[in-house]
Formats: sequence, C-alpha cells, structure tokens
Amino acid sequence: MSTHSNSRSESYAKAGVDITAGYEAVRQMKKHIDRTMNDGVVSDIGGFGGLFRPAIGGMEDPLLVSGTDGVGTKLKLAFLADKHDTVGIDCVAMCVNDVVCCGASPMFFLDYIAVGKNVPERVAAIVSGVAEGCVQAGCALIGGETAEMPGFYGEEEYDLAGFAVGMVDRPKMIGPDHVEAGDKVIALPSSGIHSNGYSLVRRVFDVEAEGANKFYPELGKTLFEELLTPTKIYVRDMQTLMANVKVKAASHITGGGFYENIPRSLPEGLSVKVKKEDIRILPIFKLLQQEGNIPERDMFNTFNMGVGMAVIVAAEDAEKAASLIPDAYILGEVVESTDGVILC
Repeated sequence: MSTHSNSRSESYAKAGVDITAGYEAVRQMKKHIDRTMNDGVVSDIGGFGGLFRPAIGGMEDPLLVSGTDGVGTKLKLAFLADKHDTVGIDCVAMCVNDVVCCGASPMFFLDYIAVGKNVPERVAAIVSGVAEGCVQAGCALIGGETAEMPGFYGEEEYDLAGFAVGMVDRPKMIGPDHVEAGDKVIALPSSGIHSNGYSLVRRVFDVEAEGANKFYPELGKTLFEELLTPTKIYVRDMQTLMANVKVKAASHITGGGFYENIPRSLPEGLSVKVKKEDIRILPIFKLLQQEGNIPERDMFNTFNMGVGMAVIVAAEDAEKAASLIPDAYILGEVVESTDGVILC
C-alpha cells in the first residue's frame, strides 16, 4: 500500500489544491533526481530536510558558500512555447555560477517550484531540467518544494527558484584581493542571453504577438529556440582553469552586464579595459539592439553580450588559460583607474 493512499482532502481539492497530484509529481521526478546523487548524499527525497556529508579532508579552513536565484521572466517564454525541460538548467546555472566566483565547488542544490495547478508531467519536466543542471555542475539535488497556489498563479503559470551550497578552502579562495594592474581578463563565452534582461527582450520582440516565433537566418533557428537556450554552467570550466593556472578572480556576467558585474571582481583603484572590437558578440545581441533601437551602453549594462564569465589571471598565464577552455579568449586587461570598466 502506498504511504499516501489515505491522504486526500476533497475540501482542499475543491479549493484548487490536489495533494495527490503532488505525490504523483514526486514519483515522476524521482528518476531525474537519482541522476544527481553522489557520495555526499545521506538522505532520500521525501524527508523534511536534505542531509549531506561534505568531504573536507585535506582542507585547512573549509568555508561554505551559498547562492540563490531564480529564472525570472524567461519563464514566460517557456509558457508560450510549452517547453519546460530546460528552465531548470537556468535555475541551477544562476546559482552555481555565482558560487564558483570565489573558487568554490557546488555540493548540493534545492529547488522551489510554485504552480497555479500541479500538473505532474509538467512539474517532472521542470525538475528534469534542474537535475540536468545539477549533473552539469557536479552537485546533488537533495530536496525541494512544490507549492500549489491557485488564485495566485494562473493554471498554466509557475515560478522557479533555487539554492546552492558549495565549499572552498580559504587559502584557495579567489577574489579582488589577488588582482593587480597588468593582469589579463579571459572571456568564457555565453550560450546566449542566459537568464537576465528578459523583460526588455520580451518587449522588443513582442513575444506574445502572433507570428513572433519566426525563423531568423542570422540566428539559424526560431526566436523561441534562441531565447530558451539554457544558461551555460561554468563549474567544470572554472575547475579546469583553477587546476592548471592561478586564477585570481572571476565575475559572472548577469543582469547589469559588464558595467555592474566585472567591477565586483576588482579591488578599489583598478578597472578592466576592453577593446570593443575584441568582444565576440553573439548574433542575438546584435539583433536585439537593432530591433529595439537600444543604445550601446544599455546593451553592455543589461546583457552579457556573449561573455558569460570573465576570469582574471596573471598576464603570463593568459594564453594558457584561454587555450584550456573551448572558444575562450583574452578579453582585456586590468589597469589603474576608478572607472570600473573601460570600453574603448
């Protein structure tokens, strides 16, 4: 007999919440969650808390690093396209890409899904994306919550957020304190717009209009295919770099673009100088700027422009660092200045 065989409230169901649908969603998502399990996981899905035993052997001063984020209005595209198996990758990426910026490796992840109506197949599809993101990041999905909230969200709507925990040995932390003038910045390419700026993107392309999802030759795909491209996860790339060169600092380029994020990896009095001609801008950003008549500064102050992670290394390590990651390249140089980012 199922543990939940007697658990059903007709009154609650009439109010719009079917708790048995929640049990079915958990059953369907378990095969995806199982893909993420690793040696640190102690508990199974279904308890009141996820248990994890961190491996701290060989660390002098282990520190926990946490990060939380959501997918934002990119979810509107998922609703329109009725495609729900990739936004979970975005959710994981937005959290773990922040965690690695201090040199940490993510250990485990939890998700939160709020739905207007619990459709088990749709929830399982969302979690399949979360699980795929966790596999890419090398972390375990050890728990989560699905909340059915009729009247708060439409029946076809949901929100998705997550929380990641990683660990780093304090002597191996990276950050602004290690950066000095003359260092080089390595660009790790983005996979597209990632998960920021979609309120502007949706307005520019009027995505809810009939015929909005058309094929663009310059993209080589339809608009929705491009806009739903998952955020790239940089955990493996960062681990490769840190194992082979001395990484000094890193910045995850999210909302706020170059101007807001790159200075977060710099000490006071230093800036990053970048030649615009050296930036490998992806076609979607050129199309977006053209269609929306968006000023150049606003583009660089809102989007990643093709650079998902900016990593700072010593000048003598720059060529080697760029060669370690596919399509990575030297983006710019650290200079003495108080401007933060200098695009020239």
